[in-house]
Amino acid sequence: MKITAQEEYGLRCIMHLARKPFGETVNVRQIAQHEGLSVAYVEKLLYLLNRAGLTESVRGAQGGYRLAYPAEQITLRQVLDALGGVLTADSLCSQFSGDREICVHHGGCELHSVWSFVADYLSVVFNRITLKHLVDGEARPLVPSILSRTDSTIPLSERQPLEVIQTSSEGR
Repeated sequence: MKITAQEEYGLRCIMHLARKPFGETVNVRQIAQHEGLSVAYVEKLLYLLNRAGLTESVRGAQGGYRLAYPAEQITLRQVLDALGGVLTADSLCSQFSGDREICVHHGGCELHSVWSFVADYLSVVFNRITLKHLVDGEARPLVPSILSRTDSTIPLSERQPLEVIQTSSEGR
């Protein structure tokens, strides 16, 4: 999975808003200065987040941007979707179809099943982690517990905790 600059910087901008008390506005210049970004780029990112309904713009002397909902109600998935999208197996497969509309391996691809499995797990994590988890430093510790739970988006035959696979150095 590759996170684009737009997704990374957009997440930083909305996390900046999430660190403020709900309803407090922050002007674009403050965000740009704090994040080391140009005002124009921050405006573009906030426009995307605003268009998705995750932030609100406020006009006037005390204007700026603020979260449209409390940080605990906005998921990482919603933010990534607003900024460019989330990894899906179908998007990966169509990206590498060569000069055809449909991949030559469509319907019988071993890679597609792996990408689908990984995308399902990422989707579960992204849907459960909120901006509040991120700004409070609680996101990383949540991931193992999220992945160990069963979830209806993961096929029943594959619902199990992820384990670290230890490779043996014996016999080498």
